[in-house]
Amino acid sequence: MVKKIGILTSGGDAPGMNGAVIGAIKAGIALDKEMYVVYDGYKGLIENNFKKVNASFIEDKLSSGGTVIKTARLPEFKEESVRKVAVENLKKEGIEALIVIGGDGSYMGAKKLSEMGINCVGLPGTIDNDIASSDITIGFDTALNTVVEAVDRIRDTMTSHNRCAVIEIMGNNCPDLAIYGAIACDADEVFTIDHPLTDKEALFKKMDEKKKSGQEAYIIMVAEKLLDVEALAKEISSSTLWEARHTILGHIQRGGKPTAMERVNAIRMGAYAVELLEKGIGGVCVGFENNELRHIDIYEALELPRNKHMELYELHDLVNRK
Repeated sequence: MVKKIGILTSGGDAPGMNGAVIGAIKAGIALDKEMYVVYDGYKGLIENNFKKVNASFIEDKLSSGGTVIKTARLPEFKEESVRKVAVENLKKEGIEALIVIGGDGSYMGAKKLSEMGINCVGLPGTIDNDIASSDITIGFDTALNTVVEAVDRIRDTMTSHNRCAVIEIMGNNCPDLAIYGAIACDADEVFTIDHPLTDKEALFKKMDEKKKSGQEAYIIMVAEKLLDVEALAKEISSSTLWEARHTILGHIQRGGKPTAMERVNAIRMGAYAVELLEKGIGGVCVGFENNELRHIDIYEALELPRNKHMELYELHDLVNRK
């Protein structure tokens, strides 16, 4: 039976990660486990950067964004020789299992460690919501609320000046923040990899009709890596009746206090991961399906196709048809 469990956060930070850490620590201690945090993600495994913690560790950080145990990217972890150093360090400390909070790349590292004798459970920590094995990832709900608040504020100033806003939303090729945000903000347009801008002339004609009808602001939301929002704003200004401005929300979307639902979901995931390790289950990742926790093999999870949420685009197009 596992006695010592480590926890690390890897890849991009996400609000709610601290909640997952707290949930795991408290559940582990309740089950008489010795709990350790690993600082700086997989890098901390290589540098032997471990700390034994008690139930009060980072308890006051539940409301904080980011990750108090830090995170880092370590591409070299793909190499078996590097992972061997990590395994040796863990074994010297007596840590028999790990909870890894991060995205796809972090999951693969967790699976490889499991195959080398360190049972690992992955938790989906990313604002992008691009882990197909979970309906929602740690960080997505908070990031979405941040997007909505930011776009609402941008609408205020666009309305004051009768302007168009072209706003770039994060997602790293996953358009969930953009489409969910567009519906929540009642944006006029949303362009993503699944719903690209294919006919500029039709768009510009529609925009001019809206301007003539008395519409005071026009909001266009664009998923990052799709197109140049600055260039599109300039083209709108030169080709339509609208004066346009562009905004790249950027890393503001990663920070901030986790929402209440974010905290609840993260704590649930962290505690569930400990329960799995207590049963000797490793090499798996945790996710929500219809608000129920489940776990599946990491390799299987990484093969799952991304949910394109086409029904949301249909909804957006319907309510913005005229």
